[in-house]
Amino acid sequence: MANRSSATRTAWRISTSFIASREDWRPQPLEKRKATLAKLFSNVGEGIYLNEHLVGDGPNIFKHACLLGLEGIVSKRCDFPYRSGRTKSWIKVKNRNSPVARRVEEGTF
Repeated sequence: MANRSSATRTAWRISTSFIASREDWRPQPLEKRKATLAKLFSNVGEGIYLNEHLVGDGPNIFKHACLLGLEGIVSKRCDFPYRSGRTKSWIKVKNRNSPVARRVEEGTF
């Protein structure tokens, strides 16, 4: 989960690692976990949002993420179960020019 705060409101982004259930959904493929989350959070109203995902041309998506000033993208295999830690089923591509990366490099983060 990640949040974005302003003086008046907070928005929460929910990822598939958070599923409020007694059942362990980690063995399920990404698409099924996302569908489960969509159902669980379908009526929560303003302030909680399911992380969106795009299927397509990774380099082009990354280019647009950089133009938006985002930290980067995470590319995942849709047919793989959730595994904690670094695995071969996902890759994080960082935008070295993002405000977050610059703060880390400068030591001000």
